[in-house]
Amino acid sequence: MTRTVLVTGGAGFIGSHLVDALLAGGRYRVRVLDDLSTGKRENLAHCADQVELMVGDVRDPHLVAEATAGAWGVVHLAAVASVTRSLEDPVLVNDINVGGTVTLLAAAGAAHVERLVFASSCAVYGDPRKLPVSESTPVEPLSPYAAGKLAGEHYCRVLGAAAGIAATSLRFFNVYGPRQDPGSEYSGVISRFSNAALSGSSCVVCGDGLQSRDFVFVADLADACVQALEQAPGRGEAVNVGTGSTTTLLGLIAALGAASGTELAVEHAPRRDGDIRESQADIGLARALFGYAPHTRLEQGLAETLAWYGAQR
Repeated sequence: MTRTVLVTGGAGFIGSHLVDALLAGGRYRVRVLDDLSTGKRENLAHCADQVELMVGDVRDPHLVAEATAGAWGVVHLAAVASVTRSLEDPVLVNDINVGGTVTLLAAAGAAHVERLVFASSCAVYGDPRKLPVSESTPVEPLSPYAAGKLAGEHYCRVLGAAAGIAATSLRFFNVYGPRQDPGSEYSGVISRFSNAALSGSSCVVCGDGLQSRDFVFVADLADACVQALEQAPGRGEAVNVGTGSTTTLLGLIAALGAASGTELAVEHAPRRDGDIRESQADIGLARALFGYAPHTRLEQGLAETLAWYGAQR
């Protein structure tokens, strides 16, 4: 029997790749709930005839009840994914990110959803004292966004257990790839730098550029979400999803320059509040729990990303 999976935020950058991964095996019917504030219909245009798209707000209890009805599983991606926005408007971001998660969990429990994956963030660790960070690393959020993601993890564990939902939180590290909007205030650094590489403009680096990140390709992340949905124990665990390697922003610019065949100019700007200095995932738990193994090397992922942005231009 084909099962229904609800993807909140499924018209977004990560969500649309997850929809592709769920449809690929032919095992799932996919329903998407997205308010299209940052998601785009065109991200799902290639599979529109296979996806049920519901447009609306994850905070709307009636709409969320309709979206979860009959669903076997849920992957909850819908959120305001911006540290800066959370500092500027913490009440709104908390309402969407935390309030929306609670609304979804309540509806999922009432609908007897069996399995749920929650998109958390490596931001919950703050600035770790030791790399790589494992799930036992102390959590020290530096922004309202990070604090909200940590709260979401706890709600998934507590409300998931109360409702009999096998819930897992995945702590995403820095995700990149095709369909990430370089013009959005929420866009990742690779999308902005890729756009700069293709347009001949400078790469704007906030700070000295020696801050490091664990960049994970979006298709690998989507696979991790499917694996966790199907195989994770679902006892409220929080699990890292990255690559286990780290790259400085200046190193990233050099790699993008090599991939694009151009020497990229760098412009430095002041460091942003709430930014993390260093980030690198220990992915041993994801490997042990559901067999996660990223397949895309940074050079390959950058080449695919640049090719996609080039085609859009």
